[in-house]
Amino acid sequence: MDYTNNQLHVIYGDASLGLEGPNFHYLFSYERGGLESLVVNQKEWLYRTPTPLFWRATTDNDHGNGFDVKAAQWYAADRFTTCQKIDLTVDGQLVQPLPIAPLNNRYTNHEMANQVALTYHFVTPTVPSTSVSITYTVASDGNIKIMTHFAGREGLPELPAFGLRFIMPTTATGFDYQGLSGETYPDRLAGATQGQFHVDGLPVTPYLVPQECGMHMQTSQLTVTRSTTQNNADQSKQPFSLTFSQADQPFAFSCLPYTAAELEQATHLEELPLPRRTVLSIYGAVRGVGGIDSWGADVEAKYHIPANQDLDFSFNIHF
Repeated sequence: MDYTNNQLHVIYGDASLGLEGPNFHYLFSYERGGLESLVVNQKEWLYRTPTPLFWRATTDNDHGNGFDVKAAQWYAADRFTTCQKIDLTVDGQLVQPLPIAPLNNRYTNHEMANQVALTYHFVTPTVPSTSVSITYTVASDGNIKIMTHFAGREGLPELPAFGLRFIMPTTATGFDYQGLSGETYPDRLAGATQGQFHVDGLPVTPYLVPQECGMHMQTSQLTVTRSTTQNNADQSKQPFSLTFSQADQPFAFSCLPYTAAELEQATHLEELPLPRRTVLSIYGAVRGVGGIDSWGADVEAKYHIPANQDLDFSFNIHF
């Protein structure tokens, strides 16, 4: 395939859409509800399809004021939210119906485009339910802009968080970010300074009982670095990186070897599994952690996330 025209090679598969350039290949699944494969310079960056994120691991303070029980619906939504509809737009033109088999047979292997966007529409299993949309817009140079929208709905409990979770195939050697120093939360910003910082590995705060940790607020750019893949034919140990940057507003993130559910289920550090993956969570909204006491005091009102209000955030992926 000739890429000298600086366009995307669009591959209309039976149940997926491929987008290809000189040093990248992306696969968007119609069945699994998102970006299924993100290969840059022959390195795979995804172990699972990114999913909407509604939960951060609870803390002693959350248990003390009962927030974990009040917000329990979001724990289920974090795992069982389903994609109900997909919109595909190629160079500004909506493609209808979705070009799954056998409709994809009308296309050749020489389809090109300047820009492709896919919007995945999700519905939560909460009562009442609400919707979340995730839009991936891919430019001809391989850069991806991701826009997320949460539709506020009356009658739902406050949210622990809202974001998007990426699970990478192997553990990162570390990450570099531009933002606030140290571990920060909406109600834990005092003393942090803006700058550029490097973190070795994927550190987990050694609390007696594993819980929420590793958050970094007000981030403008993050670069995750790995040195291993799951490809047995790839024996190179040379580091390779992927960068996430703000689009409209700074974002929050955590980069850990565990999901929130894995942290939630462990009652002691030794119950956590051996690190095998990189779990990158990018947040548009995070509830405060409190800390006034652990016996019933709630997080201050300005650090809550009401579920009856719309939430939007966006960021870029590039290399």
